[in-house]
Amino acid sequence: MTFTVTIQNPYTETTVKELLEDHFLIPRKIRHFLRTKKHVRVNKELINWQSKVALGDTVELTFDEEDYPKKEIPWGRAEFVDCLYQDEHIIIVDKPEGMKTHGNEPTEIALLNHVSAFVGQTCYVVHRLDMETSGAVLFAKNPFILPILNRLLENKDIKRQYWALVDGHFSDKKLTYRQPIGRHRHDRRKRVVDPRNGQKAITHIQALKAFSKTSLINCQLDTGRTHQIRVHLSYNGHPIQGDPLYHSKPQGRLMLHAHQLSFTHPLTLEKITVKATSDSFEKQLKRYHL
Repeated sequence: MTFTVTIQNPYTETTVKELLEDHFLIPRKIRHFLRTKKHVRVNKELINWQSKVALGDTVELTFDEEDYPKKEIPWGRAEFVDCLYQDEHIIIVDKPEGMKTHGNEPTEIALLNHVSAFVGQTCYVVHRLDMETSGAVLFAKNPFILPILNRLLENKDIKRQYWALVDGHFSDKKLTYRQPIGRHRHDRRKRVVDPRNGQKAITHIQALKAFSKTSLINCQLDTGRTHQIRVHLSYNGHPIQGDPLYHSKPQGRLMLHAHQLSFTHPLTLEKITVKATSDSFEKQLKRYHL
């Protein structure tokens, strides 16, 4: 797989080495290949590794098969993709409930396969949503930008907001759950609050609207543990409506929807905010609670 990435440098003056190492997070081995093969050009000219790159300069990087080995996955169906935003490097899509973000087996077809068919090349998962959850999901279009996006995610620079319809009401308009989350001892599908062995998990809650027996809330994650929102809400007495794992009497779809995704694009410094809708979420909300 040979591909070329062209970037208008959005950062203040820096050296080529610093740009590739500190901002673009290119691994040392691949930086070595780029340097020895003379696969870095600035404003279409070959440059010294310590040359300065100014704001707005055009940086061209060419990667070969040995840099990023080609990854093949079976393609799904492009018509299943609801694209919310895309550019040369990333794509954000609206995942329907009932579809996996990626398959557990190499031949299993999931959203990743549909997105790859839509784009026309193998894409890469940046973060995932539970199968029962709908909403905005971010994918990388090439392996170059994947570690950059992963760092944004780790640094909490990708903001994810969810709507959830839950049992009960909240005395406080805003609150934060910080209980650590770990694996369930006896059920591999489930997670539990585990103060001793669990991983750090932070979920911010904002109550939006109270109904007779339920509440519509907004959730924002600082961490991305498996089932984090579902476990935190269930543990604190507010299981999500329709949750097949954590609600004692689930009815209808899981009422959890990732309605907004926002971050600063690392290659352009443009502020990206994408909103996702879900007809099934809205219909169930109106049918039972309006």
